[in-house]
Amino acid sequence: MAHLAADAVITANMVDYLEEQERKSLLRFLTCGSVDDGKSTLIGRLLYDTKLIFEDQLATLERESVKHGTAGEHIDFALLVDGLEAEREQGITIDVAYRFFATSRRKFIVADTPGHEEYTRNMATGASTADLAIVLVDSRQGILRQTRRHSYIASLLGIRHVVLAVNKIDLVGHDQTIFDSIVSDYLAFARDLGFKSIQSIPISARYGDNVTMPSRHMPWYQGPTLLQYLETVPVENDYRDRPFRFPVQMVSRPNLDFRGFAGQVASGRIAVGDEVVVAKSGQISRVKEIVTFDGKLESAAEGQAITIVLEDQLEVSRGNVLALPADRPHVADQFQAHVIWFSHDAMMPGRSYILRTETDSANATVTTLKHHVDVNTFARKAAKSLRMNEIGVCNISTQAPIAFDTYKDNRVTGSFILIDRFTNATVGAGMIDYPLRRAQNVHWQALDVNKEARAALKHQRPVVLWFTGYSGSGKSTIANTVEKLLHAKGKHTYMLDGDNVRHGLNRDLGFTVEDRVENIRRIAEVARLMTEAGLIVLVSFIAPFRSERRMAREMMAAGEFIEIFVDTPLEECIRRDPKGLYKRALAGEIRNFTGVDSPYETPEKPEIHLHTLGHEPIAMAALIEEYIDKLQER
Repeated sequence: MAHLAADAVITANMVDYLEEQERKSLLRFLTCGSVDDGKSTLIGRLLYDTKLIFEDQLATLERESVKHGTAGEHIDFALLVDGLEAEREQGITIDVAYRFFATSRRKFIVADTPGHEEYTRNMATGASTADLAIVLVDSRQGILRQTRRHSYIASLLGIRHVVLAVNKIDLVGHDQTIFDSIVSDYLAFARDLGFKSIQSIPISARYGDNVTMPSRHMPWYQGPTLLQYLETVPVENDYRDRPFRFPVQMVSRPNLDFRGFAGQVASGRIAVGDEVVVAKSGQISRVKEIVTFDGKLESAAEGQAITIVLEDQLEVSRGNVLALPADRPHVADQFQAHVIWFSHDAMMPGRSYILRTETDSANATVTTLKHHVDVNTFARKAAKSLRMNEIGVCNISTQAPIAFDTYKDNRVTGSFILIDRFTNATVGAGMIDYPLRRAQNVHWQALDVNKEARAALKHQRPVVLWFTGYSGSGKSTIANTVEKLLHAKGKHTYMLDGDNVRHGLNRDLGFTVEDRVENIRRIAEVARLMTEAGLIVLVSFIAPFRSERRMAREMMAAGEFIEIFVDTPLEECIRRDPKGLYKRALAGEIRNFTGVDSPYETPEKPEIHLHTLGHEPIAMAALIEEYIDKLQER
């Protein structure tokens, strides 16, 4: 009986403990700043001082400090967080490391983000869910470029509370003058970043000064310790009263009697009986049930994973958003956004990417790069592209409307990533500023005479014959011959030649990578309009990049884009040099010339692959004519 009573007490204590933990507020924060400012050491010190390191972890840490440590005979607390072997060997943080800990007053999730410029994407990842940023500054170095970059990104990603942790204060003799100077520089820099609060604290992460206990070395500092501030900073009201948003992740249909919409509540609250609107269609219904793995709920709030069952059978698919009718998200296919660029390959206006939101996905194009932001001065500078780790303001167009909020109103439904269509790599992250008014003013006009009607009048099937290859490969010669053969058969054609178009439509474009992308985008749009007129369109352009050729293909209807690779070896093209351009390019007189100092990406699966060596243009043209004849017969 005594054992049963003891078990009951233990169980009751455990329940009380769990309920107490549940009642505690949660603070998500990150550490950021330049390389070797002590971010990982600070987190390790916090975990150590709050007694959240087990004895076996401590023993391992002591051994690892001897092997990899940078703190001499002392424990290197950074090794608690720098888990990757590469990080331990180099003494830097590469990945984002998340750690959970709790005190008697609050729970914490901390993200240790890398300081090296190359890993800016990792810092942005950590900042995207944080409520507060600890910006570390080395007392010996002061405010550096990465300090400014990370602070700007933190502001951009919606963080409103900052701790300026002036670290390694022991290495400058705990000098108040140095501390005050760094604080003054930072406050002047951060004045226009929109932070709600900036708390400056002098610390030594290695020795624990002002981390969890006040430092006896700095009697001149009378403010809170870092932990005291983290336990008391008010962040709960920052996101209170946001409207209900429910991005639909999947349609749950386990049987014919159940149809629900599963996802996580991005913001706000919802209850059974509440009216909701389907963002993209505008249809309204009521919540019939809220279902979870553990059973049904009467209501649900931000962060909860639920399945919503509606009273009416509405069309709702993944990527749509459920909201309250009185406070709906934007639905548009054009908007302005701030973009952080991650890729070594520059962002090109006009190039097509895949845009992904929380649950939706659409093909997207950066229609305009308005400017990029100098993180040192916040100056807006004109640019034709965004380089790696640069931040710019862009207009973006998606092929289909998406539902979203502005990022300042909702960090979940106001953010997106950009994915390279060829490599499938994440190349950028964006924060939506606002929908463009043009998206609301411009609508598709229904036309009574359509493509099919125009093509039927011409007794042909519209198609785009896209000739690509090096300059001098014979593209235009073969395309011109094909057009003559088709014209002789009574076909209605039009030829778009690279040189000819640059005398008119594209005369404002040069030959930089950015201008080449825009050159192809415009031509693809013109070719698409010509197919709407029912024409057979012959396009003869170098079109050196696969991504733009793919973009052109996807503008057309299925089966309308025929890629023709005019495969002539570069050496032969240089030998021919019909316009003398290779000679000038090799002499350095022409820059960004394909095959010399600008790449050509060969087609991977062209519909027609022409090996031209040893063959006359008329023979090549006849092969294409035969292909088109078979296509027209289908």
